[in-house]
Amino acid sequence: MPHRIVSLAAHSGTGKTTLAEALLHRSGVISRMGRVEDGTTRSDHTDAEKAHGFSIQTGVLRLTHEGTDVTVLDTPGFADFVREIRGGIRAADSVLVLVSAVGGVEVGTERAWATADRFGMPRVVVVNPMDRDRADFFTVLADVRASLKGPVAAAFLPVGEGPDFRGVVNVLTGEVSPPQELPPTLTGALGEARDALLDAIVETNDDLMGRYLEGEPIGDDELEAAYLRAVHAGTLYPVLPVSAMTGVGLDALLHLMVTGLRSARERGPLTGVDGQTREPTPDAPLSARVWRVSIDPFVGKVAYIRVWSGTLRPGDTLRNASQDVDVRPMHLYVPNGKDLTEVPELPAGSIGVLTKLPDLHAGDTLADPARPITYDPLWLPEPVHTVAIHPATRQDEDKLGAALAKLREEDPTLHYAREPQTGEQLLSGMGDMHLGIAVEKLAAQGVTVTTTPPRIPYRETIHAPAEAQGKHKKQSGGHGQYGDCKIRIEPGPGFAFRSAVVGGAIPSKYIPSIEKGVQDAMQRGALAGYPMQDVHVTVLDGSYHDVDSSDIAFRTAGSLALKNAVTGARPGLLEPIMQLRVRAPASFTGDLISDLQTRRARVQGMDPEGTVITVTALVPQAELQTYSADLRSLTGDRGAFSIKPHGYQPVPEHLAKKIIEARQGELAGA
Repeated sequence: MPHRIVSLAAHSGTGKTTLAEALLHRSGVISRMGRVEDGTTRSDHTDAEKAHGFSIQTGVLRLTHEGTDVTVLDTPGFADFVREIRGGIRAADSVLVLVSAVGGVEVGTERAWATADRFGMPRVVVVNPMDRDRADFFTVLADVRASLKGPVAAAFLPVGEGPDFRGVVNVLTGEVSPPQELPPTLTGALGEARDALLDAIVETNDDLMGRYLEGEPIGDDELEAAYLRAVHAGTLYPVLPVSAMTGVGLDALLHLMVTGLRSARERGPLTGVDGQTREPTPDAPLSARVWRVSIDPFVGKVAYIRVWSGTLRPGDTLRNASQDVDVRPMHLYVPNGKDLTEVPELPAGSIGVLTKLPDLHAGDTLADPARPITYDPLWLPEPVHTVAIHPATRQDEDKLGAALAKLREEDPTLHYAREPQTGEQLLSGMGDMHLGIAVEKLAAQGVTVTTTPPRIPYRETIHAPAEAQGKHKKQSGGHGQYGDCKIRIEPGPGFAFRSAVVGGAIPSKYIPSIEKGVQDAMQRGALAGYPMQDVHVTVLDGSYHDVDSSDIAFRTAGSLALKNAVTGARPGLLEPIMQLRVRAPASFTGDLISDLQTRRARVQGMDPEGTVITVTALVPQAELQTYSADLRSLTGDRGAFSIKPHGYQPVPEHLAKKIIEARQGELAGA
């Protein structure tokens, strides 16, 4: 039986899961559609998804239509779960990109589109839900053309909009489904849409283009065949209006999925990182990729794989080329919602599940040991939101490491580290929602933690040169301690240390000890106890004692000298700065800029692209502690952002005073 693997991808709120449920219902897999609000859909079956009312992981669903087996990968809509989104798109052969019939192209739409572009995926644009008030297909179509790169053309037009949405008309044939009379008001729009679609089709075929330009007629059957070939090859992206709730447009969508979208075998050779290729056929050498991993409390590790070439059978030895280990799955399963069905083999083009294999990780390549190949790793972004986590009890502290390891096994976009300056345990992810779900998963493993915004790793520096002496003299019977040095400090990038001592005032063997003492003192600055940076130190002079001088004495002297010198060098506080990139609909530009101004941001640029704008700014880290939630509120979840470190800069004086006072209070209390 022919097979298609299709990923559903979109911005949150466009009705992906409802559409997946509708496709199952329309094809006869289920007799009654579930509802996201009730937690009864086949896709959102985990307790967390039912509780929150949105997708957290990619649902794998199976249906049959027109003699074709279709696997639907229902990816989450929230960008916080980008690992699931990208993994689901990578595992598919084509993508249905949903666009809101009311909101149009949003940031999540763009991200899904960019991922599909990166991997050359054929795609169909589905405008949903057309039955909603204020649905406007033609405005959304213009938005898609302006915002999403590529050959986009309407393949169907809506008959009615909003609550009156009652059918779709095929732009090429003029047929209306379900059968009804074409409204006269749609005649002109249909003619314009057909001309646009005809232009898009002939541009994909040089022979048709030549005949078209010469005025030679092209038969409807030939045009239809060229249209399907273009959709199949990803050189034309058709747009369809649909209502998942009422079912209008679903028949046209299902027919296009099985006739226009490519199968695994038709996608062409697959190339490994070393240039090797594999034909996507069942008789080729085996290769597969682990595209997601989950940890089941009863089954253990569950690895979802996409078989790219060959045929996998129980008991076959596989080389995990990414980890350089061999694994041997004894049971093979195909997923369908929350159910796993054991199968005797997984041929090329299959989505399968392997269990109880601890050496499998998301992104790993599996291959025939005799013909190993490695595919490129998963493409994942860096985290953008961080919280400090605090175990509730000592028992929670003891179990935290193992629980976090399981979370990170499931989700590589989660990062965990201990901040050396503040001593806090930091958990980083793709947003506040992402980390909130992670904390819930820790609780499900019996580990209770609370979260707080992380402490800002401030630094201290100096703004003027200064000189000072450090003298350590101690007599306690027997050998004493004596070290004496005079240093000059001055501002400069990084840390530099040199000796300008002449005449043997300080033996050269003690100079490294002075440097160690200086670095000791720099770990606790004079203002608020934060580490110092950007200080250049020169040892000018000093004295020593033949008997009482030692490395430890000069180390102490160096520390005293720096502390004494800093007080006269105009010490100041520095704060970490982040480079922020925000993408949101252009209509929010004013709100974004106003909000950034309240965060002491320096806007570096604004880059409009279609109906979306990208704003780049330098923002203090302290002002971004709640940005994930704030941006969601500001844009109605239509914005996305990324951050990366951009050095340090001085803290404004009025803020520095408050920070220093608070820090001194902490140190005094400690």
